Amino acid sequence: MGNADRAHHADLVYAILNEGSATAQSAVAASWSRSLTHYGLDPDHAPPPQRLTHHEFRTAYDRMEPFVRLAQGTLDRLFQSVGDAGCCVLLTDGEGVPLDRRGMAGDDADFLAVGLWTGMVWSEASEGTNGVGTCIAEGRALTIHREEHFLTRNIGLSCTVAPIWDAQGRQMAALDVSTCRSDLTPAILKLVAAATREAAHRIETHHFRETFRHARILVGPDLGNGPAGLLAVDREDLVIGASRAARLAYGLTDERLLRPFPAEDLLGGDDTRPEQGLVTAERAAVRQALSRSKGNVSAAARLLGISRATMHRKLDRLGIAREG
Repeated sequence: MGNADRAHHADLVYAILNEGSATAQSAVAASWSRSLTHYGLDPDHAPPPQRLTHHEFRTAYDRMEPFVRLAQGTLDRLFQSVGDAGCCVLLTDGEGVPLDRRGMAGDDADFLAVGLWTGMVWSEASEGTNGVGTCIAEGRALTIHREEHFLTRNIGLSCTVAPIWDAQGRQMAALDVSTCRSDLTPAILKLVAAATREAAHRIETHHFRETFRHARILVGPDLGNGPAGLLAVDREDLVIGASRAARLAYGLTDERLLRPFPAEDLLGGDDTRPEQGLVTAERAAVRQALSRSKGNVSAAARLLGISRATMHRKLDRLGIAREG
């Protein structure tokens, strides 16, 4: 990034924010406005990036350690995909503090210089508009590309970030892929964004399955606007948990989930409803269990982790004939 670009960045920020309709028309301008008016930041005059003390970082890490360990394989695979393009991978907590990272040794000096490292604070309140902080503030996947950053010292970065939601549908972390390179094409950045979203979804799914490891997991349909939702169902076919996507798809709230309810309440009804994707998945699971047990209903019920009576109710509801 040239000195001329850096010199004019603050002028660009103020010029856009002075346009009355800019905040309504641009998500970046809305974040710039928060950075200026809500957090009191100055594009050109900001202190060095904030870093947690060793004790503060250990406290933050220990709180999230099981989650960080669970994400290791996915972080490794993501870095294998993007590392050669000069990108680092960061897994942050819900406050925007990177707890784990992957980076090429040859690029690490540049990343450390700009604060893309564990223990740094990338909240919007601290760094203004940036990938991690703005993703957490807005609860959505996004890319903040170079001059879209609020602080002038960050405009050499391109950051693609996706939120990660916990098993109760709350935002718990963010997955960031960032680069200091200026030669990545828009097409490459789109591929990086897709890989980041997919990896975040894998981590989120793994976390949900681990949280409800003693339950059966039903996978909802992909409705075209996001990943399929997950439902956790107990031995009596009662819904005991739902991922954020499932909560949005089926209108489930914490209050509704406090009292387990029959999965049939979501699965039943007209064939035109999108919930029928769950019926299809459930029918397939039941038929596979029957096949593996050679038609023995009791054995199939044990494979599914449900009672024989519940299995019979499923067979009746799903219209699956009993053998013999």
